[in-house]
Amino acid sequence: MHRGKDRSLKAVLSIVSAATFVFASIGCSSPQAATSGTTAPASTRSAETAPPVELTVQAAASLTDVLNEVISAYEAAHPGVTFTVNYDSSGNLQAQIEQGAPADLFISAAKKNMDALEDAGYLDEDTRKDVLGNSLVVIVPKGGAARVSSFTDLASGKIAVVAIGDPQSVPAGKYGWQALTAAGVAETIKPKTVMGKDVRAVLTYVETGDADAGIVYKTDALTSPKVRIAFGIDSSMHDPIVYPAAVIKSSAHAQDARSFVEYLCGPEALSVFEKFGFSRPPTVLSSGR
Repeated sequence: MHRGKDRSLKAVLSIVSAATFVFASIGCSSPQAATSGTTAPASTRSAETAPPVELTVQAAASLTDVLNEVISAYEAAHPGVTFTVNYDSSGNLQAQIEQGAPADLFISAAKKNMDALEDAGYLDEDTRKDVLGNSLVVIVPKGGAARVSSFTDLASGKIAVVAIGDPQSVPAGKYGWQALTAAGVAETIKPKTVMGKDVRAVLTYVETGDADAGIVYKTDALTSPKVRIAFGIDSSMHDPIVYPAAVIKSSAHAQDARSFVEYLCGPEALSVFEKFGFSRPPTVLSSGR
């Protein structure tokens, strides 16, 4: 009788354990894993036996604050692993990787840049995952006199300078320009735009008053006490915002880099991302490119 109960209890525990794993993994989507049924293997690193590893991460500028916090937590839990992070626009990071810049993994703010590296053979493809989502907002200097609550206001004479990321290299700029075009004000606003090299540069323009308004991610706006959100931009006005991550094929520390990508999809990292205003990746992208 006791043996039968033990077997039943073990079966229940196995089901609960499997359900817990699935719940913890739903934050990231992996087209390759979805089709092949495989995932990156877990880390086998031992702090006592494994040599120290320094991972080089190329990451979108909009991740600066949140990724620094996630990395600090990861380093505390994984002795012997440290990070060097280069934050820049996703377009610039893509170009740097193509030109041979050292990188163990890349976290982009858009599919476009990750797709280009994948097509050119730079990625360890089965490690690619859609990690996060975000949203766009229009910001103005906190305490400023201009009343802005719509794209019509943004295009009016009350706003002299609008900051936006360069659409050619900054995903937030590309999404923002799509929204301006959908609103029918792109050509009106174009003569008074100042282009930022990344989304943090746009935030700085508005913080310093060099721009009367700007288009940034909501997560960037939340980091600054010097700006306020004038209005949010409807997600239907631009392509879905997704942050994919992948290990670079030439990485000398591929297993440790894989483990970190998996960590980005886990509950500890997701709680930090959500604290900073990020969302889970748009499900529309989970089935592939």
